[in-house]
Amino acid sequence: MARAGASGDASGRARADRAYDVVLFGATGFTGGLTADYLARHVPEGCRWALAGRDEARLAAVRDRLAATVPGCAELPLLHADSADPASLAALAAATRVVISTVGPYVLHGEPLVAACAAAGTDYVDLTGEPEFVDDMYVRHHAAAVASGARLVHACGFDSVPHDLGVLLTVGRLPADAPIRVDGHVRARGSISGGTLASALLAFSRRGQTARAARARRPLDPRPADRRVRTPLGGLRRVHPGSGLRGWAVPLPTIDPQLVGRSATALERYGPDFTYTHSAVVRRLPVALAALAGAAVLFVLAQLGPVRRWLMRRLPGGQGPGPTQREKNWFSVRFVGEGGGRRVVTEVSGGDPGYGETAKMLAESALCLAFDELPPTSGQVTTAVAMGDALTARLVAAGLKFEVEQA
Repeated sequence: MARAGASGDASGRARADRAYDVVLFGATGFTGGLTADYLARHVPEGCRWALAGRDEARLAAVRDRLAATVPGCAELPLLHADSADPASLAALAAATRVVISTVGPYVLHGEPLVAACAAAGTDYVDLTGEPEFVDDMYVRHHAAAVASGARLVHACGFDSVPHDLGVLLTVGRLPADAPIRVDGHVRARGSISGGTLASALLAFSRRGQTARAARARRPLDPRPADRRVRTPLGGLRRVHPGSGLRGWAVPLPTIDPQLVGRSATALERYGPDFTYTHSAVVRRLPVALAALAGAAVLFVLAQLGPVRRWLMRRLPGGQGPGPTQREKNWFSVRFVGEGGGRRVVTEVSGGDPGYGETAKMLAESALCLAFDELPPTSGQVTTAVAMGDALTARLVAAGLKFEVEQA
């Protein structure tokens, strides 16, 4: 992960006099609307923020909804921007210090805005969980972002903030001069929106493209010569005996361990030899086996275009769980870290993982980049590298729990 030098400092000064501090692109979508709700209630006094999108009438409807509960939003600026119109995205990026993007699937719609932000020296956050997109953006736009001073921070929602910052919390309580192993155990109750379903099915259908993107990135990604980082997928196994949990650990082939590994590569506090495993916790073995079988069936069905499109029509984009359902949802990620003869158990937990808490994490990530004192970084960086303890403090203040249970 590249550190910014003079170019990052210069771009920071240049951004200070832009019209806006934060612009939300995609507020008319389901998660975008929740992110707009959160920003309306939590932006600091004096924050200059705006909504952007291609349909002014729908944006105005979002603004009216916000103003009904937060009257100050009645004059919220509305900016025209369209993923298919590079000039509009360039104007958007040049007008603000930080852009939030909730317009997915990102592999189809996300690159033009990333390119505009990288060129303009504008910080960028999104909630993607698509490895192909993240790797492609590194290959195509990391160097430009380093040169301009832009920080491109992907996966700022449930993918992958609790995992990235939870591991950072864990390794911070272990000796940095010894090999470290962290096992992450995820438990959650959640719901799914049309956008999330579309992104997941599309990712399943693009395994070949995902593998090619990873290969293209590999020779460009810096690796420290004196340290080793591993994130093995592993198999079905008993949960870590030191976790205090019971049941079976089902491997999760998500983007989370990849991002944890990139944080470990960039930060020396993860030790000379770092290993991270990532799994879901299921209490009963038959349920664990059924979950693996169901994932395999969904993967196969996603390869069939007509079936994939039929599944996506079952839950159209822009739709998701209502407030009552979201109130019932929750998540907990428990980490067991071992190194230098010591063991530490930590936990990150909160409410509705996919939407309520994701909107909170995404919005707080943008506000953190806009207003907090942070390490000088640029290029494509993880939340732990770009924001680290500052973002953790924000999320704790916002109601998420980051706890050290045993040290």
